[in-house]
Amino acid sequence: MQHRTSLLAAAIVAGLCCTPWPSQAQSTTPPASGTDTKPASNQTRAEAKNAKDLAAVTVTGIRGSMAKSLDTKRDADAIVDAITAEDIGKFPSTNVAEAMAQIPGVTIDRRFGQGERVSIDGTDPSLNLTFLDGHPVAQTPWLVGEQPNRGFDYTLLAPEVLGRLEIYKSPEARLPEGSIGGTVIMHTREPLDLKANTVTGTVGFNYGDQADKARPNASVLYSWKNTQSTLGALVSVSHYEEQTDRQGTEIFNYQSMNDASQVSPLVTGLLANGQVAGSDLMPDSLNAAWFQQHRKRDTVTGTVQYKPTDRLEFTASALYVRENFSNFEQSLYFQGPEQNLDALTTPANHGVVQGGHVCGAAAGCSPTIYLDSFARKSVVTTKGLDLKGSYRGDGWELTGQTGASKASNTLQEYYLGFLYGGSYNWDIKHGIHFDDPSAARDPTNWISPSGSDSLLRNPLSSRDFYGQLDFSKDFDGAVNQVLIGARYTRHNEGSDYRSYAQGITNGSLADVGGISYTDFLTSSHFSGFSADQRRHVQTTDGAELAWIDHSPIDWTAVSPANYINGTWSVRQEAEALYAQGNFNVDSFRGNFGVRYVHTKIDGNYIQAVGVPVYPVPDAWRRTSQATYNDWLPAFNLAYDTQHDVVLRLSAAKVISWAPYNQLVPNTFLNDDILNGTGGNGGLQPYKSYNFNASAEWYFSSQSVLAASVFYKHVLNYIDQVAKTERLYNSFNDSDHANFVQKYVNGQLGNCDVSGYCDYTVIRPYNAGAGKIRGFTLNYQQPFGDTGFGLSANYTYTHARNSTGQALPYSSDNAINLSPYYEKGPLSARLIYGWRSKYLAGGFIAGAAPATVDAYTELDASLGWTFNPNISVTLDAMNLLDEKYFQYQDTKREPLNTYTTGRRYMMNLHFKF
Repeated sequence: MQHRTSLLAAAIVAGLCCTPWPSQAQSTTPPASGTDTKPASNQTRAEAKNAKDLAAVTVTGIRGSMAKSLDTKRDADAIVDAITAEDIGKFPSTNVAEAMAQIPGVTIDRRFGQGERVSIDGTDPSLNLTFLDGHPVAQTPWLVGEQPNRGFDYTLLAPEVLGRLEIYKSPEARLPEGSIGGTVIMHTREPLDLKANTVTGTVGFNYGDQADKARPNASVLYSWKNTQSTLGALVSVSHYEEQTDRQGTEIFNYQSMNDASQVSPLVTGLLANGQVAGSDLMPDSLNAAWFQQHRKRDTVTGTVQYKPTDRLEFTASALYVRENFSNFEQSLYFQGPEQNLDALTTPANHGVVQGGHVCGAAAGCSPTIYLDSFARKSVVTTKGLDLKGSYRGDGWELTGQTGASKASNTLQEYYLGFLYGGSYNWDIKHGIHFDDPSAARDPTNWISPSGSDSLLRNPLSSRDFYGQLDFSKDFDGAVNQVLIGARYTRHNEGSDYRSYAQGITNGSLADVGGISYTDFLTSSHFSGFSADQRRHVQTTDGAELAWIDHSPIDWTAVSPANYINGTWSVRQEAEALYAQGNFNVDSFRGNFGVRYVHTKIDGNYIQAVGVPVYPVPDAWRRTSQATYNDWLPAFNLAYDTQHDVVLRLSAAKVISWAPYNQLVPNTFLNDDILNGTGGNGGLQPYKSYNFNASAEWYFSSQSVLAASVFYKHVLNYIDQVAKTERLYNSFNDSDHANFVQKYVNGQLGNCDVSGYCDYTVIRPYNAGAGKIRGFTLNYQQPFGDTGFGLSANYTYTHARNSTGQALPYSSDNAINLSPYYEKGPLSARLIYGWRSKYLAGGFIAGAAPATVDAYTELDASLGWTFNPNISVTLDAMNLLDEKYFQYQDTKREPLNTYTTGRRYMMNLHFKF
């Protein structure tokens, strides 16, 4: 471990010892919209805000929460969107990301059904940082091979934890650096803002129709404060469970007829006869995939607030989250059958081969069908402690904040792989048909080759530490406030990848036991799919764990290649100074400033020389270092026309970084299909020049009609590029004979008998410039006293790199429509969201990117309020049972099609 304390870090710690610091964001309740927000020339913004609060008329429910969100947007100097605690609770959503999807410019990815990855104004989710009460939250992946994304995993937090959420789409110098699309600030509730002895909570359940299982959820929040409102404490506890069931078909890759002809006499003949073209494609696999997960999330938060005087305030907050992911996944597929082909369906007009037959009565034929069974246990624990405080003098304020968080997860994966050697037909639309279905349903015919099974134990860790000091001084004049500050952050991320194969007992599927037959892919999206592949032989969930746990595993025999490729660590330190001036002249207000950031990145990884061995020689352990200095100016201007119209303009330079694991040249390999992903120690940070403008018309109470435009010129854009690399295949260690038969004799991947193969490895590279431009339209209005209202927005984004290729997770078009009704005890809301196609991750972590087809989400919520203390809601999500469809270059080259089914939630809410 390195022990280094910079002068800046020492200054921060010293300042914190005498002056703790609160969040910079205002904690006052936003005023109602439709009232004058312009301060008089000799009046501060805070005084004007307080005056408006006194004149406000209280509005509750859906309309009240939307009004508060509009107030935050209208009063901000920057371009900001917001949602409040009431908003989050009124949307049909299981996590914060799904509630955020209603904000203009925000889109989410739903690869496992839940809203998970949040894009802002067309940017990759990893380019948008999220802070909880001004501080980072450590997080670590739960999925094997998943990269530790800098973008926040919003499934981590229960919606009940938050008080409000803001997205700064235009930067300010005072805000932490690291975001290109937008900076998300989440605020938890504080006890001095609530009534004494407040108790709120929810009890309910959720049900997924595809999983056909209901799971419970419950939460409770208690807040106390003394009669003088000088001391308060708050604690919240929540438990959430969900059963995820994702079913689908996958094609891992395509190969050209020219490549297939290298090993297939049949293809060679078809090429010679002109029946196929060399550029025609053939799928090298066809998989029926079934992913099942029981997810549990337990969250505990605690806050203590002490405000002995109007000038002095202290806050301490703690966060504990424990997520338990119990996964069972199985796949049935062929792979690379071209050497055994004896019939092929030639494509019409040249394109993609649709089907064929493998083996038949051909002499010496040895076809292979694979059955993979994965059982994964992943328990992610996140802890955080933060201290903050402030002292307010006469026209000045000194604030400070420090804290740390840690996330850890010892990910375990139990893998059993079985092979079946019978002949079969395959059809790209209908799957595999066995020549002898009864033989394929006999578990004794599914054999596990020696060394093919494995157990993975992969400890993952992530740690964050930060400290910040801020000073502000008020002035009489055009520049009415000056802010200066310093911030120190340190992040550590690491992976220790250990897989074991020696000693695991070999046997057939019948030996493992727990035999049954699947019955999935029954959705209308898979009508006509092969019964042989849809209803195939399987082990029951848990059989893999028992079989491997009772095997005499050799714990000293760590797979050298996997350990070397998957073991790494990175440490990123940043020291920042900023100065910002806030101004207010007549109808103009805003801010200008600059932020200086000094960043140092240290990486540790392993690079093998020759055949991998374990333990690893010290000479193979390598380090990488990089240092960067950046000046980041920012300017925001708002013009209030006094006719309920606010015009805004902003310009800024921003930076962002690749995911942590990409900053070191580690490698994650899939030895079975010869592809992988890896890092690059020479990556430069993203640098972007951002320009934003907006016009907002607050034409009525709780109403707005707004338009915004954005342009981001991104330098050093990082593209994921696939290149061929000569790397070691760990199968050679565990099962040399089968490795030679499949990869050397079968001529897959140009492998040699020593175990080295040609892999297609995707690594990040700085690839010139990228441009992201677009606009949003936003409309919101309640229709008088009818109870009806509408919220709607549209986002257009054109995000391309220097070669004209689309940037990841950016849809050209996105639409959200949300009509609602709220009158008396009844409330109802319908949410329609649609986004056009976009680039996203492939079928597994580490797979090549794929295009996701247009996706539609239709949700509904119905609520009944019995009295001010008791209400009930019924939420329904994914009512259209939408499919998640991915393809390669065109829809004629399908890759993955998944369904997760409809989800329902019923909750009883109480408040006292």
